[in-house]
Amino acid sequence: MLAANSSETSALRAEINLGYVWLISSVAALGGLLFGWDWVVVGGAKPFFQRYFQLTSDAQIGWANSCALLGCLAGALLAGALSDKLGRKKLLVLAALIFAVTSLGNALAENFAVFIAWRIFGGVAIGLASSLSPMYISEIAPAQMRGKLVSINQLTIVIGILLAQVINWSLVKNLPAGASDEFIRNSWFGQQGWRWMFGLTAAPSILFFIGMFAVPESPRWLAKNGKPESAKKILAKIGGENYSAAALAEIQSTLAAEEIRRVRFTDLLDRKLLKVLALGVVLAVFQQWCGINVIFNYAEEIFRQAGYDISSVLSNIAWTGSVNLLFTFVALGTVDRAGRRPLLLFGAAALAVIYTALGFCYAHGVKGLPVLLLVLAAIGCYAMSLAPVTWVVISEIFPNRIRGAAMSVAVGALWIACFLLTYTFPMLNARLGAAGTFWLYAAICLAGFVFIFAKLPETKGKTLEEIEKQMVD
Repeated sequence: MLAANSSETSALRAEINLGYVWLISSVAALGGLLFGWDWVVVGGAKPFFQRYFQLTSDAQIGWANSCALLGCLAGALLAGALSDKLGRKKLLVLAALIFAVTSLGNALAENFAVFIAWRIFGGVAIGLASSLSPMYISEIAPAQMRGKLVSINQLTIVIGILLAQVINWSLVKNLPAGASDEFIRNSWFGQQGWRWMFGLTAAPSILFFIGMFAVPESPRWLAKNGKPESAKKILAKIGGENYSAAALAEIQSTLAAEEIRRVRFTDLLDRKLLKVLALGVVLAVFQQWCGINVIFNYAEEIFRQAGYDISSVLSNIAWTGSVNLLFTFVALGTVDRAGRRPLLLFGAAALAVIYTALGFCYAHGVKGLPVLLLVLAAIGCYAMSLAPVTWVVISEIFPNRIRGAAMSVAVGALWIACFLLTYTFPMLNARLGAAGTFWLYAAICLAGFVFIFAKLPETKGKTLEEIEKQMVD
């Protein structure tokens, strides 16, 4: 049998029940699918509900696109306040229910105020899922495949994005080219089509809700909350008796000297923990401020400025989702081999170069295919680096006893950053132009590269407890 503080050997790895681990990880990752679907559906529906509700100002448009982020922040903080007390599973079930209810609420909204209210409430589900799904997977995953398993959550986010984009496109593909605003507003597309885009989110929400009843509670949460025997049974299903005994002993070694059951947000202000928390927060903020989400949320404006009409815009949006999916598979194959740090450095550097080129295109009136290719290149680089790997890192660097609270702070910071990014893009675009806006994002990516190079250690192949000793002790 392994000592409690040793790494997993090849013999121990051979006992891993891969089918079971992949099954429960995939079910938990359905939270990511709904996160991606609900998050991006607004981009395809925007040209239609914008005309239906007669939104005219940049502030109104920015608010419609970004209001859900307030709910995301609330959901992330709720996850931190309750997940260490109630567990990960119950809150994921709650998230599934909220996704289902709010998707129907948005579909049936008859005025802008009601629409906004449902978007904000739906954001609560996104905040819960974005915190809990990667954290849960990280806590049940064997060390040697944790990066790949947590990246499944990003894969399902991308699948959700692509599904929403394809459904959006299929619902409005017959819209006549060059249709006027009045025609769009009074047609089926402007009256009912966008409602179907939101309402169909209820289907995967119900699947997620049912699937969660087959998923066990996190063994690390059980061990932390005085239920070692229950934790041991789940770990045995994951990797056998030897794995269970070694993993449980290692988990308990990080908890033995701590007052662990009551976790307060003020605990995060401890000097040693604050350093790790700051690292997670900066990485989470950078994942948003690198600028890629404006492409998903404001694809219509970006492609229109590049010379495309609305039908071509929706087709191009589907292309962005396909590239996003393809390159996420690249991340799945490399995150546990190449490591977290090299992929994050690559993503930051590549995006800085691509945004600089995009800014050049907009500044010099280059339109059409070159802009589309650069946008697809940016999405591909992001999908294989910053998108999945940031979630992997922030799900694994925090100590066991405060992981729920710390994860919620990092994810809360991510959603604040995303709100600022999404809300300010129309105004930045109006004042700086597309060229100046992308050059600003290029500068942020360069700063992110410098930070990652200076501050982020490599964590691949280590247990969560080994990472805790590396980061905190």
